[in-house]
Amino acid sequence: MPPIDTLNKRFRFELIDNFLSIFLIYSMSILVLLLLIFFATPSFGQPIKESPRQIWKVGERRWTVTEEVQFGRWVEKNITEDFFIRYKIPVDCADVPYAIRWIYARIAHLPAAATTKDNKLIGHWSTDWGKFPTHPEWHKDLRFRKALFHMLTETTTRTLPLDTYPVAIDRDSITPGTVFLVTESHSGIIGRLILDGSSIHPLQTWEATSPVKLQKMSERDFLTTRPESTVFSGLVKFRWPILEKRLWKYLPALEHPFHSLEQYSGSFSDEYSDFVQAVAKRIDPVDYDPWDKWQKVLNNTVQYVRERVPIVLAGYKRCHKGGCPEDSDLWGIHSTPNRDGKIILLMDYLHHFIESNDFPQDSIEEMMEEISIPIQEGQSVTFYHVYQNYLWLSPHPEDSIEARWGLKKCEMILSQLRNAQTSIDFIERTYRKRDPKYADFSIRQQQETIRRLIEEWDRSQCIF
Repeated sequence: MPPIDTLNKRFRFELIDNFLSIFLIYSMSILVLLLLIFFATPSFGQPIKESPRQIWKVGERRWTVTEEVQFGRWVEKNITEDFFIRYKIPVDCADVPYAIRWIYARIAHLPAAATTKDNKLIGHWSTDWGKFPTHPEWHKDLRFRKALFHMLTETTTRTLPLDTYPVAIDRDSITPGTVFLVTESHSGIIGRLILDGSSIHPLQTWEATSPVKLQKMSERDFLTTRPESTVFSGLVKFRWPILEKRLWKYLPALEHPFHSLEQYSGSFSDEYSDFVQAVAKRIDPVDYDPWDKWQKVLNNTVQYVRERVPIVLAGYKRCHKGGCPEDSDLWGIHSTPNRDGKIILLMDYLHHFIESNDFPQDSIEEMMEEISIPIQEGQSVTFYHVYQNYLWLSPHPEDSIEARWGLKKCEMILSQLRNAQTSIDFIERTYRKRDPKYADFSIRQQQETIRRLIEEWDRSQCIF
């Protein structure tokens, strides 16, 4: 039997040997794991590898709260009613928020994505348009324009809820570029905030109509139905694309800094007449003196009407000899139906505000008569004339300057009377035998139009 000292030494050697073996195995495991991590993900400070065929590169640029603020400033500064006409981009209502987001992201080299109708996520990383040349300026970048047009054909108001998230109703969250969605039927963006009481609503929107066409956008006061939580309509922002395991995906909605479901709460509008008013009070809670409020809105309306003057003159110069038929691109460029629609809303608001606050009519009329609108060289109208005849402003660029400003009201009434009678004759010929109930309904509508026109004819003392 070996001596005790010999056994102890052998035991100590075996113990050390086992420990070294375990340490070696553990060290190798750690080394292998580190190598896997190193080769599986980009090292800190190393540039992210991007395909030369993708739509645009973003590098390490990502959306943040600061970037959202910059986006809002860009929207407020650059988006105008003719933005898409200038860059030859046909749009409908859903295209407006998608196109503006992608265009800014392309300019700022930020990520952008969109969910297509067949539930595929496409974005700046897509390489399907790699065969087309690129260019530093977005509007000259053929690759970007091809991808943008494709994206717009593959997205609708039904895909917007997949690409956005609902936000809190406050000044930090509701900024220019914020999207409003009306239950999968209409959408637009917030263009700017007016916080001095000079507008009907503090949120001003940019909107387009269907179908897709080259068109001016409408600038409107925010107006929408109560939002639906089932489809996440209402006021929403675009989600942020993030890179995870070399794949682009969306940051979960709940992790976005402005996320909130408060607008869907039944108590959100309890103290107000409707959702629109509740939003207005959240954004601009000031209770303005009624007379001060009316004067602010009046000055804003006068400015908006005066901005119509050069637009009308340019349209008349280009179109008065013909060549701008309705639904043509030139008609879309030089006509003013959207602008005139906002003038109607502003005038209606002024009428209602005067009546509801019992302002003195004589003082109002005198104030408006003193405001001159020069409509062409050597000819002016008063603001009071526009206030009385705003429903008779012609939007058609081929009409005379006088007709554009409601100075040929009787001629317009007579023209609309003839159009209404023509519509009745068409309905009788087309639908009387095929669908008599529809024919009766449509004719009643035209007859009501004729009744109102005749009343206006008599009130304006028109003669044949």
